[in-house]
Amino acid sequence: MSWAGWLRLIVVTGAVLLLEVLCRAGVIAKTVLPAPSVMAGDLYRLLASGAASADIGETLGNVAMAVIASILLGFVAGVAIHAMPRVRRALDPFLATYYAVPFFVFYPVLIVIFGLGAAPIVVIGTLFGVVAMLINTLNGLDRIPRVLLKTARVHGMDPVRTALMVKLPSAAPFLFTGAKLAIAYCFIGVIAAEFIMSSSGIGYSIAYAFNNFDNARMYALMLFIIVLVTVLNAVLFTWERRIMQRRRR
Repeated sequence: MSWAGWLRLIVVTGAVLLLEVLCRAGVIAKTVLPAPSVMAGDLYRLLASGAASADIGETLGNVAMAVIASILLGFVAGVAIHAMPRVRRALDPFLATYYAVPFFVFYPVLIVIFGLGAAPIVVIGTLFGVVAMLINTLNGLDRIPRVLLKTARVHGMDPVRTALMVKLPSAAPFLFTGAKLAIAYCFIGVIAAEFIMSSSGIGYSIAYAFNNFDNARMYALMLFIIVLVTVLNAVLFTWERRIMQRRRR
């Protein structure tokens, strides 16, 4: 692990220990926020009992569908827009202000169109993640060295071989960043949508626990999300770093 990794670990561990001390000392009331060790125990019991398995499975399934859709659509749209400079100039202002749009105002329309199932939630998650992938695809294609494209033409490479052997490898770091952001945004969109558009899932379960003053379940599920996303981000970061080291070699 690098020094930056150790520093992050020390900071997070210190913050958790400080919160534990404040909660145990009564500075933070347990009715407001239980100690991290208490949250961990509640989470273990919740997972061991299987009471949240259905909600967790549904949310992860919705996130997976939203991630796949946002990455594929974002990549294809990015490639298409990059090939049409006039269209890109027209769309640039909309892409720059995309995340200022409150997507949840459209949920009544989505429910009318898709019903009360998982479809409108997946659509919301996809809307959150797709533009992050699209923008990073454009950035990656913009930063392909022209000398590589000229070399491909000199060697008589057709467009397909040029795309597979020159453009994609050169744009890979930006595409990977876009995929990471899409995953994060899809988690946000799906779980937030479940608060208001679903009768199941982690988001709904947290909202239900909040409304019924069930702090143990609420904080346990919140801790589960934090740990899951942190581990996933760490895995993706490690994978990306290894790919970049291999490219440099």
